[in-house]
Order: sequence, then structure tokens, then C-alpha cells
Amino acid sequence: MSAVAFTTPLLLLALIALPILWWLLRAVPPAPIRRRFPGIVLLLGLKDEESQTATTPWWLLALRMLALAAVILGFAGPILNPRQAGTGTGPLLVVMDASWASARDWPARMAKVEQMLRDAARAGRLAAVLPLTEPVPDEIPWQSAAAWVERLPSVRPAAWEPNYQGLDDLGLDNTEVVWVSDGLARDGRDALDARVIESTRPLLGLTPATYEDGTIALRALRLNDGTERGMDLRAIGPGPSGALTQLGVATADFAAGATDAEVSLTLPPELRNRVTRFEIVGERSAGAVSLTDDSLSRREVALLTQAEDESQDLLSPLYYLRNALAPTADLIEGDLEALLPATPDVLVMADVARLSSAETAQVTEWVESGGLLLRFAGPNLAASDISRDAEDALLPVRLRSGGRTVGGALSWGEPKALRPFDLSSPFFGLEVRDEVTVTSQIVAQPDPTLADRTIAALADGTPLVTRKTLGQGQVVLFHVTANAEWSSLPLSGLFVQMLERLAVSTRPAALSAEALAGTTWVPRVTLDGFGVARDAGTLAGVPGEDLIDPVPSAELPPGLYEGPGQSLALNVLGPEATLAAAAWPAGTAVEGLERAEETNLMPYLLAAALALLTLDAVASLWLGGRLRRGTTAVVALIAMIVAAPHAQAQERQPPAEVALAYVRTGDARVDEVSEAGLRGLSQVLVQRTSVEPDPPRGVDLEMDELAFFPLLYWPVDPSQPIPSSDAYAKLNRYLRGGGMIVFDTRDADIGGFGSNSPAAVRLRDLAAPLDIPPLEPLPDDHVMTRSFYLLQDYPGRYNSRDVWVEASPDVEQVEGMPFRNLNDGVTPVVIGANDWAAAWAIDRNGRALLPVGRGFAGEQQREVAFRFGVNLVMHVLSGNYKSDQVHVPALLDRLGN
Repeated sequence: MSAVAFTTPLLLLALIALPILWWLLRAVPPAPIRRRFPGIVLLLGLKDEESQTATTPWWLLALRMLALAAVILGFAGPILNPRQAGTGTGPLLVVMDASWASARDWPARMAKVEQMLRDAARAGRLAAVLPLTEPVPDEIPWQSAAAWVERLPSVRPAAWEPNYQGLDDLGLDNTEVVWVSDGLARDGRDALDARVIESTRPLLGLTPATYEDGTIALRALRLNDGTERGMDLRAIGPGPSGALTQLGVATADFAAGATDAEVSLTLPPELRNRVTRFEIVGERSAGAVSLTDDSLSRREVALLTQAEDESQDLLSPLYYLRNALAPTADLIEGDLEALLPATPDVLVMADVARLSSAETAQVTEWVESGGLLLRFAGPNLAASDISRDAEDALLPVRLRSGGRTVGGALSWGEPKALRPFDLSSPFFGLEVRDEVTVTSQIVAQPDPTLADRTIAALADGTPLVTRKTLGQGQVVLFHVTANAEWSSLPLSGLFVQMLERLAVSTRPAALSAEALAGTTWVPRVTLDGFGVARDAGTLAGVPGEDLIDPVPSAELPPGLYEGPGQSLALNVLGPEATLAAAAWPAGTAVEGLERAEETNLMPYLLAAALALLTLDAVASLWLGGRLRRGTTAVVALIAMIVAAPHAQAQERQPPAEVALAYVRTGDARVDEVSEAGLRGLSQVLVQRTSVEPDPPRGVDLEMDELAFFPLLYWPVDPSQPIPSSDAYAKLNRYLRGGGMIVFDTRDADIGGFGSNSPAAVRLRDLAAPLDIPPLEPLPDDHVMTRSFYLLQDYPGRYNSRDVWVEASPDVEQVEGMPFRNLNDGVTPVVIGANDWAAAWAIDRNGRALLPVGRGFAGEQQREVAFRFGVNLVMHVLSGNYKSDQVHVPALLDRLGN
């Protein structure tokens, strides 16, 4: 591709006339006529101070020729780094991998494809776009290139690999094919003869987390980056308020030339159990996200300790429980006063008969809040009168007393085996072995509810394990001891499996093929190509066999799947994944997404011609001996030439005035509406107020300084990436320095505040690291409702009154009017869902860009939206000025006192 092109190349034919111009210029000035004059003898010896050459010097001719050539080239419209408009004349087919690896620079890819389609539209060509993460159609959906430009925003990256099956069957004669690659090595790419577009931006990935010896281990991957650098990873999960927040952070240190780096992270059990995902900070792709499941979140089990004889460990009720639970759960021991404040998941009481009334109330409240109380029988419980006449709150059934026990427990002549578990039992599917026998147990009192509460029984039908629901929690009783005194159950592997089924512990290892066979797993959360977690909705369940060696696809998207009592995370990258660069057939043209900006060379060539003509004038004056008289004019001309670029540079420098700014989301359409909205609001401010803002700016939170902007409009897009920790530090400084951020979820608040709509969930993710004060709905007496206009509604494209601002810590009534003691009266955060930018948006001609409502009512709503925007800007610029004006008498009275 040529580095220079011309918009009017026919003007270059004028260069043919340069030899003729050379001949004409040699005649200026004309050669003098030689005539002999007798009196010339009197002039011999005299020197003429002013002389005229007989012919124009060759170097002056060359200077004039260069000036003329520069003028001709300038008016021919030279363009440096011209945009490639496509080499084909037939239909244009754009093939896109559109995988998770494409998401890292998706806006740049879409801009490249859109420009190709627009070029094809100007040429009247047909076009089609095929994302290969969808099945290849039997026939190419040819449409006009202009129609595909409108359809392009619907093309999104997927969280699975592309499929190349069917490309060989496409008839592509006389078709220009452009392949937009994700840069990863795959087989089947030689099916098409195409021009390749590939990004050079580094690709980052994250393998699933594993837990061992108290440490979380991850492995970070990279491609197209061989430098020595560190990469921040963070653990995300719900905080105390339920909103997602950062629970931990680690750094992956890549050595020079290394393609992977091991990362270790240590978190307390309370935080580790809350982690739902790990992600690479600032990376926007599903491959940079690792979801977690039960393999990471070990439960915290509290063992209520008693006085024990260390010389008789094998007889201790807790000995077998410690050995069974230690590999799969985090154990804490102590008394109830120390255990319950730690909020364990499970509380184990082995042969504990009585609790005090205060302890009973505490344990009951804990169970009702969602805890699991696991109790084991024993001599103490058998000898007590607990739950005999009436069912005890902390026991699932009434117990039989008297005459049926030997040494405090019931016994038989022959040991009893276990009955196979019923379909309704949580233990269904576990193998019952003959070596598991029971010699003694506590017997349950017959009751109408006994059958429903029995989840394991002996061969003769006697209940072995019973369970009941208490509030949001459960109470489970093993009718045998936790040691081997009454049964061989604690000595068997079945005991550990039963504890796992009761969710007392979790399995840290991957599920086996046998465990997955015959089960159905329902997706609860799925990942899109950008790594954003979304509710799976009504997606159908998948057979467990598909999860044995899973390959993400449209039918099996990456996400979190729930099965029988467990969850399983399917991530984009597996534990042994690697990243390899794409290899294309020899002779394939490969170009990058990066492209030098077009530069119009006409001004530079015309300026060069002017400079050359100036030198020509100076040289002509010098040759004619008139340089001194023309010095002033020459200096003035040179000064004009030198000052022109400086004047142009000064024009380009923005004046130090107010400018509204919006946060770039990465979605071109959202950013265009934000810019058009702030442009419309700025125009209204100029027309109606004394504020004259500069054109609105789009800011990159990672790179741009925010201190220059009083207001930052942040449209919330579900797919926008989470900023880095440095960006959040900058945002917090901005808020503390008096700036205001306007969050707009643009979803009309359809789910209400606190809902789990995609925009609301993303807002919680984006706002979690910010230093945001407590919020309240915008009060009717807030200064923002009267900072310029008197308002009662705050609509945008949608009309919802739910707008949240900083809560006032103190509202004082002064002369019957509320006096809010806020920091300068300015709320640092405004949160709404009315899509204000869409209502403010205007095009370059000042016309409304998007519709609002219908007819006159819609235009009235747009007008109120503009008024709210004016109030917003005046509020952030004037602070508590309006609020103080209402209380001038009270303030003067205070000053007087």
C-alpha cells in the first residue's frame, strides 16, 4: 500500500509543463540588446552600483521550479498514510473469529470492519460479516454494505472458540475476503484465501484456581509480550453488604520472554469462601476471568469441645470427626461463646445433652439464620430426658427413653446393617457396604413426621439419621456416637461421603467421571466474551457427561453450573491451557489494527511553496541590488510565515474554561451518545446561563487527568471493563477534590434499586472500590432542585424519580426551612437510570438525536431533562450558594451573635 495518495491526481499532469516553464522563466528578465555607442569610452573605468544580469541564474530557476512543483502537488490533494479502501471489486466478505481473545480490543476491530463496510458502501458493493463463533450458514447472507453497517453493533464476541467447519463449502469466486483474526493458533484457517487483520496487542489469560495447603494457586498466561513486567490479579466476591467487592489482590511477575507466571494468594477462610471469581485487572475478556466453585470454598466447621483424656484419643467423640473433616474443611474448636461469633457454616455437638437457656437461644438464632447444627448421640444424650415428652428445638425428633439401652444405649444380639438410601435422601446413590454395622443407637419416638425427617435408616427401618428444618437452617442428628463405640460407621469411607452430602465439607478435588455420569447440571451464571458474568436465565441443563472433559461452546457456555449438592465452574481456559500465536499459510497478507492517521499534505506543500517564493523574492532583490530598500517588506513577509504555525497552534490549544466530560466505556455507540448529550447540554448552558463550556471531552480513566472537569458523566454499560486500582485511586482523589460523578445505568430503573439487572450489577462492581458516602433518594428540598430551575422531576429519555445523592448527616430546621450541613453543599455522586445523555443528545446541526416520548409530551420531557442538566451543572459549580441564599436572614443573625 502506497504511503501517499492524491485526491485529485489529474492535476499532476501539470508537472509535464515544467520544462516549458523553465524556458519561459529564462526569458525573465529579457536579455539586453548589444549596441556600440562611441561615447562609451568616457564611461570606461566607472563602476555601476546597480546591474542587471543577462540571464536568470540556474539556481534561481530551480528555486522557482520547486515552488511551482510544490503548488501543483499541493492542489493535487496529497494524503500521507491514506486509508485502504479495499482492493476487490466484487462482494466483500468479512470473516471474524469473534472469540474471547478478540474482546481485548473489540472497539478497534469493529471500527476497522465498519470502515471497510463504509468504503464498500461508497463503491456500491455487496457485503457480509460472518462471526465464526456462530455456525457457518449454508449461504452467505449478502446485503448492501450500508445495511451491514447498521447490523454491525449486534455482532459481539463469544466466550468460546470459533468453529471453521463449513468454510470450504462457501462459493467465494470474485469475492474479496478479509479475515479478522483473534491471533491464536488454530487448525483450519487455510480454508480461505484472505487478507488477514490481526492485533498486536498482548493477549492475557488466567487458568482456574486451585487450593492446596492453605494457599490459592493461579497461573497467568500471555502472548505477544516478552518484556519483564508485573500483572495485577484480584479476587472478587460479595462483601458484608452483599455488593461485589475486592477481597484480595496479588501480582503475577513475568520474567523476560516468559509466557506464563505462577501466582499464590493467601486469604482467611471467611474471605476465601466468598470469592466468586479471579480476574486480571484492566483486561476485558472472558479468558482473563477464572470463576470459582466448591473446589475453593471450604466450609468452616466449629467443633464444640469437651474435656478429653489425651491418652484415649480413639475413644474421643471428636477424634474421628477431626480426621474426617480436616482435609476438606476449616476446623475451629472451643466453647459456644467463642464459636458462634466466628459465624461458622456448621456447628458439631458430639454427645452434648444439655445447654443453658442462654446458649440454647444463641444456637437457635444461629440455626434460624442459616446454620447447620450436626449432633451425634452418646451415653450422655441417652441418659438425659432431653426431647422426651416434647420435641426439643435443637433436636429433629423426640427420643425414646428407658429400658431399651444397655450402658446408656440400645443394643441387639446381632449388629444391624444399613438400609439402601431412599430416592428422597441426600445420601441417595452412595454405596452401602456390609462392613458398616450398628450395635447400639438412640431410638426415635414414633411420630407422624418421623418418616419425613428420616434420611438414613437401618435394615429393620429404625431411623439412623434424622433431619428437620429450623428457620433457614437445619438440625441433623446421627443416632449413633461420633466414635466407633456404637457403630463402625466412623471407620468407613461412607462416613466422609455422608458428611459431604450434608454440606458439612466440600470436595477440593475435581469431580470424577463416575460422579458426573447420570447427573444433570443447570447453568446459574454464564460469561460473555468480555468476561462479564450474567444470569443464565432459563438455559436448559446439561448432562454431567458433557462436563467430564468440557469444551466451551454455544451449547455449553462458560459459567457456573449447579448439580446434586455441588457447583462446578467451567472456565474458558483449562488447567493446562497455553497461548500460541496464529500461523498463516505462506504468502498471506497480514496487517494490524493499528493504522497511522491520515495526514493532508496540502497545507505543508503550499507553505513550502510560499517559503520558496519568499526566497525567490529575496534573491531577486539581491541580484537587482535593491535588497536594502526591500528589507522591511521581506522581514514582514518572513514574520507572517513564521507566525502562521504559532497562530494555528494557539487556536488548537483549548482555552482554560469549564468542560463537561464523560467516561469512555469502550462501546462506540454509547460513547457517541454521551458526547452528543453533553454537547447538547453545553449548548443549552451557553444559551441560558453565564456558563460557556468547551466542547465535551471523553476521558480514559487509566490515562487522562480528571481534576480539570467539574462533572464526570459515567454511562454504565454491562460489558465495560473494571478500571485498574490506579484509576480508582485517581477517581477517589477526584471525588475528594470536589468533583462529581453522575452514574447513569440507562435502564429506566426497571428492576428498582438493589435489583440484579445487568446494568445494576455492573454499577455495583464499578462503584465498589470508590469512596462513596451514604446515599439517599434526592429530597424534594435538596439544593439541586432549585439551583437554577425549580424542579420536581428529573427525567431523561426515561422518566423515573429515583435519583440518589449523598445523604445529609444533619438536617437542621432554620425558620421552618431545612438547612443541610454538607461539604459545600455538593453531592460527590449522583446515581440514576433515566438515560439523561440520550435526552440531551443533539447532532452537529443542533437537532435532537434520539426520540423522547411521543409528541408534545415527549418534547416537554426533553425540556425538563435539559433543565435538570442545567441544575446539575449549576449545583456542582455554585455549591451551597442557593441553599445559603434561602437562609440569609438566619446566617446574618448568626454572624451578628
